Amino acid sequence: MSIAVYIAVMAGVTYLIRMIPFTFFRKKIKSRFIRSFLHYIPYAVLSAMTFPAIFYSTDNFISAAVGTVAALALAYLGLPLIAVAGAASLGAFITLLITK
Repeated sequence: MSIAVYIAVMAGVTYLIRMIPFTFFRKKIKSRFIRSFLHYIPYAVLSAMTFPAIFYSTDNFISAAVGTVAALALAYLGLPLIAVAGAASLGAFITLLITK
């Protein structure tokens, strides 16, 4: 199959995903439940994509868990993203060195 066909199919799928909500929801959504539900979808999708990648990033589950806990704790404290990512990586690396 040609690369152009792949690109055309992906463009169609992307277009459909973005246009279907516009066709169904023409008026403003007034339900507080549905608006709240739609508000949290990006966070749920990001978590569903990120957490499996975090726990399969190393061969050792304990080092991945230590990195995750460090990242969550520092993010909760409001530190910048570079500090959170650095501390998570460092925590996972040190734990990996200790456990091997």
